[in-house]
Parts: sequence; structure tokens; C-alpha cells
Amino acid sequence: MDYNFREIEAKWQKYWAENQTFKASNNSDKPKYYVLDMFPYPSGAGLHVGHPLGYIASDIYARYKRHNGFNVLHPMGYDSFGLPAEQYAIQTGQHPAITTEANIKRYREQLDQLGFSFDWSREVRTSDPKYYKWTQWVFIQLFNSWYNKTSDKAEDISTLVSIFEKEGNTKVQAVCDDDVQAFEAQDWAGFSDRTKQKILLQYRLTYLADTEVNWCPALGTVLANDEIVNGVSERGGHPVIRKKMTQWSMRITAYAQRLLDGLDTIDWPQPLKDSQINWIGRSEGAHVEFNVQNEDYKIAVFTTRPDTIFGTSFMTLAPEHELVEKITTAEQKAEVEAYVEATAKRSERDRMADVKSISGVFTGAYAEHPFTKEPVPIWIGDYVLASYGTGAVMAVPCGDQRDYDFAQHFDIPIPNIFEGVDISEEAFADKANTIIGNSDFLNGLNFKEATRKVIDELEKIGQGEGKINYRLRDAVFSRQRYWGEPFPVYYVDGMPQMIADEHLPLELPEVEKYLPTETGEPPLGNATHWAWNTESNTVVANELIDDKTVFPLELNTMPGWAGSSQYFNRYMDPQNNEAIYSNEAIGYWQDVDLYIGGSEHATGHLLYSRFWQKFLFDKGIAPKKEYAKKLINQGMITGTSAFVYKDMDSNTLYSKGLTNGKNVIPIHADVSLVNASDELDIEAFKKWQPDYQDAEFILEDGKYIVGREIEKMSKSKYNVVNPDNICEEYGADSLRLYEMFLGPLEQSKPWNTAGITGVHSFLKKLWKLYATMEEAVQPTADNLKTLHKTIKKVEEDIENFSFNTSVSTFMICVNELTAQKCKSKAILEPLAILVSPYAPHIAEELWEKLGHQESISTAAFPKFDEKHLVENSKEYPISFNGKMRFKLELPLDMGKDEIEAVVMAHEKTQAQLNGREPKKVIVVPGKIVNIVG
Repeated sequence: MDYNFREIEAKWQKYWAENQTFKASNNSDKPKYYVLDMFPYPSGAGLHVGHPLGYIASDIYARYKRHNGFNVLHPMGYDSFGLPAEQYAIQTGQHPAITTEANIKRYREQLDQLGFSFDWSREVRTSDPKYYKWTQWVFIQLFNSWYNKTSDKAEDISTLVSIFEKEGNTKVQAVCDDDVQAFEAQDWAGFSDRTKQKILLQYRLTYLADTEVNWCPALGTVLANDEIVNGVSERGGHPVIRKKMTQWSMRITAYAQRLLDGLDTIDWPQPLKDSQINWIGRSEGAHVEFNVQNEDYKIAVFTTRPDTIFGTSFMTLAPEHELVEKITTAEQKAEVEAYVEATAKRSERDRMADVKSISGVFTGAYAEHPFTKEPVPIWIGDYVLASYGTGAVMAVPCGDQRDYDFAQHFDIPIPNIFEGVDISEEAFADKANTIIGNSDFLNGLNFKEATRKVIDELEKIGQGEGKINYRLRDAVFSRQRYWGEPFPVYYVDGMPQMIADEHLPLELPEVEKYLPTETGEPPLGNATHWAWNTESNTVVANELIDDKTVFPLELNTMPGWAGSSQYFNRYMDPQNNEAIYSNEAIGYWQDVDLYIGGSEHATGHLLYSRFWQKFLFDKGIAPKKEYAKKLINQGMITGTSAFVYKDMDSNTLYSKGLTNGKNVIPIHADVSLVNASDELDIEAFKKWQPDYQDAEFILEDGKYIVGREIEKMSKSKYNVVNPDNICEEYGADSLRLYEMFLGPLEQSKPWNTAGITGVHSFLKKLWKLYATMEEAVQPTADNLKTLHKTIKKVEEDIENFSFNTSVSTFMICVNELTAQKCKSKAILEPLAILVSPYAPHIAEELWEKLGHQESISTAAFPKFDEKHLVENSKEYPISFNGKMRFKLELPLDMGKDEIEAVVMAHEKTQAQLNGREPKKVIVVPGKIVNIVG
């Protein structure tokens, strides 16, 4: 009987769906195991073969755990809010919900045909109001909380109000804005309600503030740092500028130290941990305040080298620093404004990465050195960032290379405060070997001694203190988009108010246009019904807004990471309309046991979601401080791109071998237009790219040969391979096996469709093995040895996530069993279970043919028995005068004299000796026999 994979795969996919084979229970006597994939954004392009890599790995592990008696939760959903659907809506007028629904349908079809064991009854979509109701709910919990440094956790805002009522804020240990004004209890009692609300906003864990953001005029929205590549938007490549806007922010900085500490408690890849550690950026040093000469302003700096304070020869402010406009002199104003405007067009990442360019402008103003009282010139420079530290540095050119280069460039003095060190060529940054000189009361002290002394003296004069600083900034949480979670917020007298929990979700309104309004408001400004009636607790028409019962709603929406920050918990109880999840559900599942996804989310989703989890833990809503015990970053599958070579000055395209000496540029060609010999189908290429309809193609040997290069598989590079085509030609089981076979899970590896024929042939060989099976046939010792070494290796591989070597093991096993002419059900039955996690469709079919009624997923994983690998015999090399002449297999328990007798009697020995008597026979049992003539 032929291996009809199309029929088999369709049959079992239907069976799994109809029988809800992989539906997990929230109540089970079995131990729990939660396997999670990062849910995808459903793009219009659908899946390419690179996307399922992590899903296949997680599915193998989920199936393996079911075989081992675990109640496995393996859910899937869609991160379905996002900019691409909105951009498509802008271009076509089609509502993003329609686009998203079509894309999800396409993704679901593709995911189903790959045979994943997802519990689809738990599907979530971030754009579904039943889901984002709980994203809005978490936002409200954050708004109604503050961070108490004394208890080191988030607490209800009512406890802070109680403190204010009793003693004001002078003794409160809280994470809050820097510019909070001190007040006493009697002051609080006298404040207006609006003033109290403004003060509380300075403490809330989500708050409104004027923030420097990455603004993309072409997209009409704020972008996160990870949405900007090389200074332009990742989506569309549009220019991005820095500007101040009133935004919602999340006070993630309150959790900076806990986010660092938590990394020690989870099994996540070290490179990813390092990314988060660097992003959080903990450093110890001093907070120092410099007075501005002839002004009431102070410039605060954070420095990790307070010991070098006497080497300060200038100060540098970030161009965006709030004092720049206030302190710049009239003579310098034009030059400073021009520089600030130019800097606004560069992203922070671009500025951080650019260590070669030196630029800056003198403000004309001077600060006063805290100890010497000498004037210190104040400059602005783009190497200082407003988002790091205080946005100002005390520049010590003798001890910092960037300050050194800046000082040299602008001819600023570079005083030397290090004893016995030459700074004529470069700065000296070796603090371990620092001895301070030319520094008054610090002379002769080392780094640690001088640091302690400076901090003491700064505290005495009221101009500084020791401080721990973090690079991490509060996360901007507003986006000027339509297709995102609406904030559950309305405004009374300009102050934000939360919609009550029982009236959630606040659903997105209909709008005529998805672009910002003509006055620059976000797209929700186009809605005609976007006001909140506090009497009826409903959305009403904007024209009804008054100052008593109807108020404007927030026009921004939440960012993409909002919906992904707690989805892993919602999967535990996704149909619950009364709570984010029940205590029973989260009490049973607790947390994620295995999470698989891309390392590109290290400082985005994977950091923000840890922050939300810690907050939910503080509030008693989640039982664990960390939500995922183990994380694996899968590598990417790369594509082999194809290139044509266009002449820079004409519409002529040269074949690859003819490009030497030509002024050509490589242009991506769709790989589907190229055959296995790298020959381009010219006519198909012309139809695909009409711009080249009249182009001249210069051929070599009558063919146009393309160039090839390994790149990230991407629709924009036209190098994607559609899994639908692979499944149609070879089957999903072949695709699953091949993706695992390509190499270690964590590594990137190139796709080569030609290679899939090997694993497809293996499946056909596996199928044939069962065609001659006979139930009564007893397994041979060789059969058992092959089976049990396979059980041992596959179990070790799965536990170590070494899925690629398992595929090799299967191939060896089937080859050996085929050579042994194995027909024993006792061998082939457990083999089907071993193969099942990797190739579930063929395994289910074989299981049924073996006479089973239930799905193979319910079968117990085979147990390894070491006795079948114990060798009973030894193949001895038989040597004559040290040269091996033949081999002889003998029982391992045979004694030395017996071995010698058998060897000497062997016909090959007699032939070698040719009637001679040997001088000596050396026998080492279990190793060698050497006959010395």
C-alpha cells in the first residue's frame, strides 16, 4: 500500500479538530505542563517556511510531554492589533478588522495543515473586545497604584492618599516624578480636587507626562525604539524625528532592580539576559547639582566617576534638555536652535551608535563648579541623550574619551587630575589604577576613597548625594493610531478619569478616515461618537459634550506590546467574562514551563511582560513573580535570495558572470522565477516587473544567470518559500522533520528545498516497514537493541531540545530495522510513538493500523531498558606479529584459555601459521589476541 500523505494528513487533521484531541483541562490529576509560543501578527503575506520553526519545536515538546503523562496546555492566538493593517486601511479604505479577519483565516489554514497540537478552544485575539477588556482592566489597575519603596512593591493609590492626609509627602518613599513639590497634611487638605489629581499623577504607575518621543510624520504616530532601523521607520522607511508630546507612560523604572534580580531565577538564554541587563543599565555613582551662573537654575548630573569632579572643564547638555532654551544667550541663540532642530531628525539609537562624529554648540552660559566655584562653560552635544540619566554630563576630558575628543575638537582645556599618567594622546579611564591629583581634598586618594569622600562633601554643601542610576526609561504607552486598544479614559477639566470596570470594554468607534485629523489629532479624532456619558455610562456623540455629564474620551490608543503583556495568563481561562482569569485556573497552571520565540523581543515584549507580571504579583492577581521558567530563542531559517544586475546608466541587465568591470547594482528577483541551475525565466521576470519590459538582458551561453546570497527570509527580499507548496508536494510531516533536521534549534540555517527529498524518502521507508508487520513475530536481540538505543537517544534529544539529531537517529533506526527485516509489532508499535511528536500524521495512521482506537497522543512514551544494549559478544582483532589479519566474534564471558583455544583452532589461524608453532600467544580478554611467530 502506497504512502498517501495527502489523504493521511487531511484525515487526521479533521479527526483532531472534531475530537478536540488536544484540549487541556484546568482540573486534572496529572501534573501540568504549559508550552507557549509567541503568538504571531497575522500579516497578509501568510506564513513562509521560516515562521513555523519554533512552533514545530514547541509542538514536539508538547506532544512528548503528553506521552509522558502530563496535562499539557499548548495554546495559540493572534497579536492582531498593529500598524500594517492600519496602513492598508489608509491605502484602501478597508476597515482593519476585515483585513485582520481575512489574515487570521489564512494563518489558521496554514497552521492547521502543519498538524500542530494547539488547544484552539483557548484562542485569543488582541483586537477582540472580549480580550482587550482585560488589557484595559490592567491599565486601570496600574493607574490606581503607586510604588512604595519601603515595602518594595506596588500598592493601591488609596494608601498613598491616606499618607498624604495624615502627614503630607515629605516622608513618603515612593517612585515618582523628579519635580514633585513637598507639602504637609494641611496643604493637602486645602488643595482643590484638580490639584490633588495632578499630584497623584506624579506617583501613579501609569501617568500622563510631556515626553520626548520618536515621531514619524509620514505614519502620523509615535514609534518605539525597536520600530526604528537606521534612523527611519521599520515600516515604510520614513524619517523619524524627536519631539515632545503629552503621552501616557508606564513607570517601569520602579521595577528596574527587580527586573534585574529576577533574571537570576529563570532559565533564559544568557545573551538575552545580557541584553536586558544592558538595557536596564544599573550603575552606581553620584547625583551632583551645578548652579548656573547668574540664574536660579540648577543642572543635575549623574556620574559614575564622582572622584574626577575636579577634572570637569565643561558641561554638555542633550540638545533636548529643558534648560537649553532658558540659559542660551542671545548671541548663541540662532546657532543653538539650528543645532537642536538638526538633532531632532536623528534617532537616539543613531546618536548612540555614531561614535566618530563630533558636533556641538556653546550655549554662551556657564555653570559654577560645586567646590572651586570656577565658571564651567555649558555646551550642547548630540552624544548626550535626554533619555539617559539627567540629560546632562559633567565633562571630564582627561578621564572619558568622548569628552576628550569633544574638548580637543572645540579647543576646550583638558586638565589632568591623575597622578603619574600621560594624557597627551588619550583619556585615562582605568579607575582601578587611579590615584587622584590636582584635586584639593582628594589628592592621593584612589577611586573608592575619592568617591566616598566626594559624596560626603557634596552632601555637606547640599549639592549632591550617592545614587544608583538606571539607563531604563519609563515606557511611552501612547500611539497615535486607530487600530489599537482604546484607553478606558475620559477627561474632566483636562484630568484623566477611568471608566468603571463594569462598563468595560470600551470598544473602538467607527471612523471615516484612518489618518490623523486635519488639526493633527490621532485618527480617533475623526470619530463622531467618541464621548463618555457619566450618567448612562455609554459612548455618545461628540456634539453632546458639556462640562457636567458628557466628556471627551482619550484619542490615543495603546501600543502593540499592551496586548502581549499578559496574554500568557489569559490563555489559562480565556472565556472568563467576570475576571481576567479565575483563581482556580491560574492556581493550577501557575506559569509557563517552556516559552519559545525570537530574541528580537528581548528589550520589548520580553521586558515589558515581565514588568506587568511583577505588578500583577504585587497586587495578588498573579501567583508568580516571573511568568516563564524556561525560554528558548529559536534561530531563523534564512532564504537564498536571487539578484539581477542592472547597469547604473541604462535599462540593461547583465548576467552574473558578465558583471566584472561593469557599473551595476544588484536588484532582488523573485526566487520562484529562477530554476535549480540559477537561470532566470526572463519573460516571467518582465511580467513580474513591468519596469523591465523593454530592458536588454545580456546573456552568457544563452542564459541569464542570477547571483545568489543567503539573507533573512522576507517578503521584501522575494526569497520566501511558501509552506503550502511544500505540504502539497511532500506533506506536513516531511516539512516538520526537515525544519528540525536543518540544524540546532537556536542557530540560523539556510533553507534548501532540494534537501527535503531525503526526509520524505525516510517517511516512505518507515511506511514500508509496517507493511509486512506480523503480530506474532517475536523481536530479535538486534531488533531490541536498535529500538532501545533509539528510545534512549530520542528521549535525550527531546529533553535537550536537540531535535535535529533525533531525525538522524530515526533514519538510522529505520535503516537498521529494514536490514534486519523486522516484522515484530513489539518493535514497530513503540517506534510509532517515538516518531509521533515529529511526524504526527503518519504516526496516527500507523497506530490505527496497529489496531488502536484512540489517538496515539494518549499512548505512553516507550521506556528505555538498558539490558538490550548490553553487549554479549566481542569482535576480537586477531593479529600476527602485531598486524591484524582477521576478526573473530566471541562471547564476552569466555576465559583467556578458551579464547586461545578457539583462535588457535580457527582455519584462518592455521592458514597464517602454515604449520609453524607460535612463540607466544598474547590474549587480553575483551580486547585483543596477538600471535607472535
